[in-house]
This record gives sequence, C-alpha cells and structure tokens, in this order.
Amino acid sequence: MNTNDILILRGEEVITLLKGQELRIVDTVQAAYAAHATGHSSLPHSLFLRFPDDPGNRIIALPAYLNSGFNTAGMKWIASFPANGKSGLDRASAVLIINSATTGRPEAMLGASVISAKRTAASAALAARSLSNENVQHVGLVGCGLINYEVTRFLLAVFPGIRSLAIYDKSPNSAAVFKQKINELFASLDVQVKTHVDEVFASGKLISFATTAGDPWVENLDACLPGSTILHVSLRDLKPEVILGADNVVDDVDHVCRAKTSVHLAEEFVGHRDFIRCTLADVFGNTAPPKQDSSRVTIFSPFGLGVLDLAVGKLVCNLADQQRVGTVIPSFLPDVWHQRSEAA
Repeated sequence: MNTNDILILRGEEVITLLKGQELRIVDTVQAAYAAHATGHSSLPHSLFLRFPDDPGNRIIALPAYLNSGFNTAGMKWIASFPANGKSGLDRASAVLIINSATTGRPEAMLGASVISAKRTAASAALAARSLSNENVQHVGLVGCGLINYEVTRFLLAVFPGIRSLAIYDKSPNSAAVFKQKINELFASLDVQVKTHVDEVFASGKLISFATTAGDPWVENLDACLPGSTILHVSLRDLKPEVILGADNVVDDVDHVCRAKTSVHLAEEFVGHRDFIRCTLADVFGNTAPPKQDSSRVTIFSPFGLGVLDLAVGKLVCNLADQQRVGTVIPSFLPDVWHQRSEAA
C-alpha cells in the first residue's frame, strides 16, 4: 500500500483471521500489558459519549499508543446499546482505526466488535492463568452473552481440562440460548443452568461476570469457595463492601477507579485505593506483593484498555497481510496540498 491508501477489514474477515488464535491473542494481550506497565504506552482516559434522554446507551472512545515492538497508535470507537437484543442486534458495535506512529496517517480501519470481545476474553483468561494456582475443571458464568461466550472459549484454550460450566442469567431465555451455543461448539462440556447467583459461586473456584448491570447488585460472596477467583469483567456487579472485603487485582489503577465501577465506588466509600493489591502485570511479572490470606476471594477488575485493542488489531493486520485478506481503498487520503490540481 502507498501512504495514501487504507486497508479495510470487515467484521467477518476479522472473525476468520482470528479463528483458532486464542493462545496467540492471550500472549499478545500479555505483551501489551507488559509494555503498558513499563511505560511504553500512552493511554488517555476513555471518553464516554452519553445521551441525556437515553442514559442506558453510550459510545466510548478509547485512544491509545503502544510501543515496545508494537509501534502503533489508534482509537477504538465502540457503542453499547443494551436494548439492541430486543431487535435482534448485538449490544456492541465498534470500529478500530490504526494509525502509523511514524507519520500519524491512518493505515487501517477494522470492524472491531469481535476484536473488543476477544481482547476482553483474553484478558480474563490471562488473569485466570496468572491468579489460579490449580488446574481448573469447573467454571461459573454470570451473564449469558457474547463476552462470557468468548471468555469460555479462551478459558478452554488456557485450561483444556475444564469439564463443566454453571451459568446464570436474569433472563432464563438468554441462559437457554447460551447453553445451546456452548453445546454446539463444545459438545463435551456439562453446562448447568442455575437459578441463583449463589449456586454459581458454589460450583467452582473460577467465576466470570459479564453482564450489562449498571449498578451493583451482588451483596456478598458468602457462597464462594475459599480462594476463589472472580473475573469481574462487567465491572459494576459487586457492591463496594464486596470489593473491600476481597483481594483486589486490576488492569490499571487509575483507569478502573472511574466511571462508577465497583472499584470506583469502593474508593469513594473509603477515600483511598489501598484495598487494591496490584495490577495483573505485577502478578505475571512477579513483582506483586503476596496475597495476605489465601482463603480470600480474589477479584480481577479490568477496565478494558485501548492498548489491548491496538495490540490485537495490529495482530489482525499482520495476519491479513500474510493471507492477503481485506480491501485496500486507494487514495483514501488526498495528495499533498501543494501537489493538488487547481480544481481541488
């Protein structure tokens, strides 16, 4: 491509390129976290566009720069409209723009809802691998949508010995559809639909939350097994008291303590962040302070960093180049101004 061209990758092409790449995506996410932790990134706070007459919906801008072998910049623009499911649409839709870190010129535009879901699931799987000290066989899932579907896929790549899933959703129909989809993809899994979240807590020591909750609703973790790990992907399910009573690991302290996440509410409640033990990069980088009580539940709260979208987007572009996938739009950018004709 010349510098005026741009590569377009449709969502279905992204799905094809990333098929079977779960462990590679996990490694890519780990490398992005490591680069961010060592200062090889620029990561402004996400910008939330909200609608005064429709507060349940939002569009989020996640700009980022990532170096340390990635050398790329860009932004994910992702919409979350929870009511879309009623009309047969996915809750989230997204576009990822990748820019040259040398010239700043846009190089690629990707359908990014799949990238967003997979980097989120890869982050959760990386946390599970880093925080779980045993071979995982039983997993609990709270929320039966795309994100926990991808979390299941990535957890199975990291822990191939998983045998059963305990699932719960406030919508019984969503749970039934989820079970059907899981059985189609992983026929050997024993999928059990539960009628209360406590049944999920009691089913195993690894639990993933991926709901559309806007306000905390889980009051305690009393039903959890000692030493359980909760992947709090949806960020707003657990009441502040639950966060304060647990061992807390996050992806980025400053980012997760905002936007009314459960961690943010806990910070507001006590006026400090001392209840956060460390970041995930501290854990897999072996620089984290030790967990004080092995029987406490560990909660991983990932805000979802734009550097992860960039890293996985860059992987997709590399795979597209190798496999000659995608559409190049020639002369997407205009010629240099002084070389344009008078008519322009």
